[in-house]
Amino acid sequence: MSAANEKKPWLDLRLLGRLFSYTAPYKKSFVLSVILSVILAMLTPLRPYLIQYTVDTYISGHLLNGLLMIAGVQLAVLILENALRIWFMYRINWLGQNVVSDIRKSVFAKIVGQDISYFDYTPIGTLTTRTVNDLESVNDVFSEGIISIVADSMTIVSIMVVMLWTDWRLTLMCLSVFPLLIVATYWFKERVNKSNRRIRNAVAALNAFIQERLSGMLLVQSFVAEQREFGKFDAINKEHRDANIAGIFAYAVFFPVVEIILAISMGLLVWYGAVRLLDTDKSPGVIISFVMYLNLMFRPLRMMAEKFNVLQMGMIAGERIFTVLDRETEIPDNGTHSVDKVNGKVTFRDVHFSYKRSLAGTSSVTPALNGVSFELAPGKSLAVVGHTGAGKSTLINILNRQYEIDSGDILVDDVPIKSYTLDNLRKHIGIVLQDVFLFSGTVFENITLRNSSITMEQVLQVTKLLGIHEFIANLPGGYEFNVRERGNALSQGQRQLLSFARALLYNPSILILDEATSSIDSESEILVQKATDTLIKGRTSIIIAHRLSTIRKADMIIMLEKGRIIESGTHESLMVQKGAYYNLYNISREKEQSNTL
Repeated sequence: MSAANEKKPWLDLRLLGRLFSYTAPYKKSFVLSVILSVILAMLTPLRPYLIQYTVDTYISGHLLNGLLMIAGVQLAVLILENALRIWFMYRINWLGQNVVSDIRKSVFAKIVGQDISYFDYTPIGTLTTRTVNDLESVNDVFSEGIISIVADSMTIVSIMVVMLWTDWRLTLMCLSVFPLLIVATYWFKERVNKSNRRIRNAVAALNAFIQERLSGMLLVQSFVAEQREFGKFDAINKEHRDANIAGIFAYAVFFPVVEIILAISMGLLVWYGAVRLLDTDKSPGVIISFVMYLNLMFRPLRMMAEKFNVLQMGMIAGERIFTVLDRETEIPDNGTHSVDKVNGKVTFRDVHFSYKRSLAGTSSVTPALNGVSFELAPGKSLAVVGHTGAGKSTLINILNRQYEIDSGDILVDDVPIKSYTLDNLRKHIGIVLQDVFLFSGTVFENITLRNSSITMEQVLQVTKLLGIHEFIANLPGGYEFNVRERGNALSQGQRQLLSFARALLYNPSILILDEATSSIDSESEILVQKATDTLIKGRTSIIIAHRLSTIRKADMIIMLEKGRIIESGTHESLMVQKGAYYNLYNISREKEQSNTL
């Protein structure tokens, strides 16, 4: 049998132990929950016993004077038991919520610390499911799972011990139907467990599908793909519905069966108890107390199977969560070098890189970069040009170690980038991408990335330096204008201007700029160009160049083709060669001229 098809044990003790290791900071609350469960297990059979004692002693003996006292004792026990039960339920739910909060923080910290390649092949909806839905299932391990199961088990054992002590023959008669209950419970557990697994998988699929389609809604509508996408959604939704219906059917069968078994047990109690009562072998109080014992025993038994499934689903969710937590990033942060400022010298030495490790399950080994070497002096600018797929974006993505190179060396100020701590390396490198991402929130929050140490005065200084203060001030609410999700309230050019302010605010020594002006209006284009000139002034800049003016002003130009540098030099020297760069430049100039007509 393969490992994939091997049936796992219903309870993984190693995994359970790992989940419960998160209760360590809340040890007092955990111990208190266990103590309360023991006390409740001991108190539960006390009330039926008091009823038996009342009937056989006070009522049968016509001792009316003692009835008020024993009724007061029963009331006190009832109040105490329910007060402790409320406290117990509060503590285990409090414990579960705190544990889940801690695990959720660990999961989120792990996700944001992953290398970008992880997100290339992991659907965002799946990670959302791990962070939200699966963690709610883990909470159930504490609130309705193992602690609750142990408490119910102790209660059942406590009741059975008292019943056997009171009358072992009557107890065995009442419990003779328990094999039927065991069979029904096993069937229910298996059916619900199977449906819950299907539900979990369907929820993850739904989250991934919806998140992806909502993000790409413009594309869906532009290509009139609504009906096709709806068909795919309908198939996933039907699987989710069918999985839930299978679980509903199991519940619909199980609980009536339990009621029937309870009724049979009660019937046997009445019949056998009546025979014993007529023979004056047994008192009425025992029969009454046994009715209460059975009800108190069957109450947790009804829910035991469901709680086992809740526990099992929590374990499955925990296993998925620990898969995220256990994944080692491909970008180990082993560096120790940390400096307050770098000069900005960038050196590539025979750099090779491919995405084969990032795309799980593929066998492609086509290199994205193949033996790239160049040196960029501090404060100088480099324009990277080439056709689509030449490796331009890859070049800028590996400088700040978003991806790990296969071989070669990348150095900043003659120090290998692997020697820097990741935080320190990335602090010195500013990035402005072509696809600007803005978060839901205000303009100020998006420029500062909610860094509370940055003041409005600092932001104003940067925006005025870039020449974009007036544009922001004219927005409704100015710096408090809500850009909405992904910055949809702003144009492409406006979003890019905010990304410039964001980059300049953090004052990087090295700037990576994916210049994008092809899809913005002429007014924004002027602002963007001025902001670009201000941004790169005095900084080491690596620019994927789209505009001819940027290309010509660069101190050095490299042209990539299939991951290799085929030409490098200044604009003037490359134009004299009349090679690939000369042809690309002339094509670009013709396009710009035609666009202005």
